Amino acid sequence: MQSDMRELLRIAAPTAAVGAIATLVGGLLAGGEGAIGAVVGCVVAILFMALGLLALQWVAKAMPHLFQGMGLVVYSAQLVLLLALIMGIRNTTLFDLQAFALSLIAAVITWVVAQTVRHARSKTLYVDPEPENRNVPGGAGGARDQ
Repeated sequence: MQSDMRELLRIAAPTAAVGAIATLVGGLLAGGEGAIGAVVGCVVAILFMALGLLALQWVAKAMPHLFQGMGLVVYSAQLVLLLALIMGIRNTTLFDLQAFALSLIAAVITWVVAQTVRHARSKTLYVDPEPENRNVPGGAGGARDQ
């Protein structure tokens, strides 16, 4: 679980940096309401994407045979929940909706790019060694080669 959180933080850091820039730009262009909208948009994007990533990591460990289907379910659920959130706040005057939307889009794009880069740079085993030979000195052949 610790490596999952470490990976999550490595993906969330660039997203938060983009959120800080969006907050600055939103504050400059639309005042305080723009800054608040940008912060809310970035926080919503990070929460939605982080919860989806954690759910998929749990499914990958607990039920790997359901991973691909659950990926589709998680992303579909994220879209539906995001649509419900947007429909719920569409008439708000607490913050600037345009800054919210642009910050949300920028944060999601940054998250996806950061996650793609992390995955491309990771060293993932594509061959699963046989369980009885994993701890044998000398590799997969070990004692049988003698």
